Amino acid sequence: MKLKIGDQAPDFEGITDEGRKIRLSDFRGKFVILYFYPKDDTPGCRVEAMSFRDRYNDLQRLSAVVIGVSGDNVDSHKKFKEKYKLPFILVSDTEGKIRELYSVKGLLIPPRVTFVIDTDGRIIHIYSSQLNPSSHVSEALKVIRELESMG
Repeated sequence: MKLKIGDQAPDFEGITDEGRKIRLSDFRGKFVILYFYPKDDTPGCRVEAMSFRDRYNDLQRLSAVVIGVSGDNVDSHKKFKEKYKLPFILVSDTEGKIRELYSVKGLLIPPRVTFVIDTDGRIIHIYSSQLNPSSHVSEALKVIRELESMG
């Protein structure tokens, strides 16, 4: 079933780059930017991760948590995070269960999709762009800022 804006974001449990177990529900009360990307340290994924890194202070000011998810293992995430000084959480989804929950499975390459989840756990924005990885962070920021200015 494909998720849409207004749906409750499926809760999941995953292992972070630090080897800790987290659940999406651990972050209730904060905005969550959950982004799915194909593979650690590949050109597009590097650009996307670094754009989230470079705008991380803006995201923190809005009380947003960033969680990147790919099929890479914990060691790969750890190296990727250290190499590019990524300040956010990377979650290992080696079996593709989280991707499946969010209906972001691809045929050849896993899709690049970002979900913005509000403080109550509802999906407020879905952005998909395989070819413009640096736009994911600006899309997420725009949506959260609009919501903040209304409330």
